Amino acid sequence: MAEEHGITPSQTVGPYFAYALTPVDYSLAPLVGDDLRTGDAVGEAIVIEGVISDGAGEPIPDAMIEIWQAGGAGRYAGTADALPNTRFKGFGRSETAKGGRFHFATVKPGAVPGPDGKPQAPHVNVGVFARGMLKRLFTRIYFADEAANSGDPILALVPADRRATLIARRDGTTEGLPRYVFDIRVQGPDETVFFAA
Repeated sequence: MAEEHGITPSQTVGPYFAYALTPVDYSLAPLVGDDLRTGDAVGEAIVIEGVISDGAGEPIPDAMIEIWQAGGAGRYAGTADALPNTRFKGFGRSETAKGGRFHFATVKPGAVPGPDGKPQAPHVNVGVFARGMLKRLFTRIYFADEAANSGDPILALVPADRRATLIARRDGTTEGLPRYVFDIRVQGPDETVFFAA
């Protein structure tokens, strides 16, 4: 008779092989980085910056943030609807360091079709990986200066008093580009709204 074994316990995400995910720390060229801009990308060049923090409000120095977004024309790379002849891929990765800071240089996305064909406000899809998590978390970044937020079908599903956790505010410039600030709180009273995968 076969020997009975217990269930294998869950583990948190990682360990990551840093040379593959954060190659600049090892003097290697990154395959994916935090600068999504290409010379042929359609849309306004912007910077998105923020801090990821835990339930106590302490910065998380070893998290990884990934983004995926449409370009300025509202089209995702790698889809049948993608703009032809563009190098913009719409995918980036930023690791956090001391202070829990992350940074992306990209283009402001255009509106994309949503449920029932209704347009979604310009937004960036976000994946969060951090210590202590069993799975990555998913959220979105909307932009405070977009009138389309009021009609976004996904944002409308979020209780009004929680929507601010999904909205980046425009705050000056970085690298000569408009700067949007979006902080991520993984737990606590100001926890960012996360979506089911």
